[in-house]
Amino acid sequence: MKKLPIAVATIGLLASTSYITVYAKEKALEPWQEAEKTEVWSPVPPIVSTLPGQVPSDAIVLIDSQNLDQWETLDGGVPEWTIDNGKVTVKPGTGDIKSKQAFCDVQLHMEWQVPQPSADMKGQQRNNSGIFFQQRYEIQVLDSYNNPTYSNGQAASVYKQTIPLANAMRPPQTWQVYDIIYKAPRFEGEKLSTPGYVTVIHNGVVVQNHTEIQGSTEWIGAPKYVAHGCAPLQLQDHGNLVSFRNMWVREL
Repeated sequence: MKKLPIAVATIGLLASTSYITVYAKEKALEPWQEAEKTEVWSPVPPIVSTLPGQVPSDAIVLIDSQNLDQWETLDGGVPEWTIDNGKVTVKPGTGDIKSKQAFCDVQLHMEWQVPQPSADMKGQQRNNSGIFFQQRYEIQVLDSYNNPTYSNGQAASVYKQTIPLANAMRPPQTWQVYDIIYKAPRFEGEKLSTPGYVTVIHNGVVVQNHTEIQGSTEWIGAPKYVAHGCAPLQLQDHGNLVSFRNMWVREL
């Protein structure tokens, strides 16, 4: 058997001794010391107050029962939508309204209500509206209670793009609730780098689960992306008496 040079043998011995020493130290750690290795103490999340029946303390209230101070018409005028009995209602023919503030990623809470439809109101004409993120990407608002229409145009659809996972619609004259997590698309120059995504909870039911937005929600034609930055939220005047209340956002 060929003998190793003394220097090589010494290095090997030192390496083995070092490994044994480290291993012994590792073995000697108490369970709580092992647990500390995966504890992260900073940054500390900010405190958000969430008292029952109240808006989160860091939220921006967009619609309450008092006024429409956070909104304007598409050309910057004063909205003519009506405020009555704690709710804001579309005044047909006066046009869409948009938030004065621009947003990118948000958590949105909104409650909406449709009136009892007349007998001749069917499909998309049965009390229609919509909430547009960045004035481009619509989550449909529609009376979809026992109201057949194209599935990618019913309530809680990403309009003309993605069918909701379920129809969670309550009857007319009942308040509906949307809780929406919206992730804005990203652009590098004029090129899309990351598409938008949306999660929609309708009356407590997940109906869009991190759904990829394919582009602007078009009534006619295919969706498309055109580079943009943060932009207002927009509520649609589709000619129907749809009402809204208790709308707030948290910037993410």
